[in-house]
Amino acid sequence: KPELLLRKALWAKGLRYRVDSKLLPGKPDISIQKYKLAIFIDGAFWHGYNWDERKDTIKKNRRFWIPKIERNIQRDREVNHMLQQKGYRVFRFWEHEVKKNLNSCVHDILAYIDTYPDFPESL
Repeated sequence: KPELLLRKALWAKGLRYRVDSKLLPGKPDISIQKYKLAIFIDGAFWHGYNWDERKDTIKKNRRFWIPKIERNIQRDREVNHMLQQKGYRVFRFWEHEVKKNLNSCVHDILAYIDTYPDFPESL
């Protein structure tokens, strides 16, 4: 499972995180409050990967699936916006990206964390 692959890789890098946090909009697959970071691993079918091209390939029950997936895409945008309004950085990876380029996904997350400002522990 791609989510588990990414979680294990982040844990191995010393990052500690929450899974499916109900406190954040959209319940991110992985969240790190310390860095205001929300990470989602999206399935290609459910979240509309390459949607403009793939929409025409749906042959069965189109009246159900097309609005369903388009609503998922819209909801993803809304969730991204809500999280950004709360000051969170949102990463969305496709399942196939995590499977094929795990190191690249981890690198992107670590690069963001490296730029995150360090605040003094005691003010």
